[in-house]
Amino acid sequence: MATVNFSVPEDVKQAFNDTFNGQNKSAIIADLMREAVERARQRQRRNEAIDHILALRSQTEPVSAEDLRAARELGRR
Repeated sequence: MATVNFSVPEDVKQAFNDTFNGQNKSAIIADLMREAVERARQRQRRNEAIDHILALRSQTEPVSAEDLRAARELGRR
């Protein structure tokens, strides 16, 4: 296991200690770090997906509202 040292504001430390009193704080911190890593990875995947959609969108021709309505009607038949 690796050891990591962090500096946090005293009020955060106290709130953490109060909230997780009697629990394995190292395990809690490890879980929080895993969650933070996953959130960052999800954010990166979302950004890449948005960039991909925008790139595809820039390569397509605009469609008029009339054409959209006609396609909807055709799809409902």
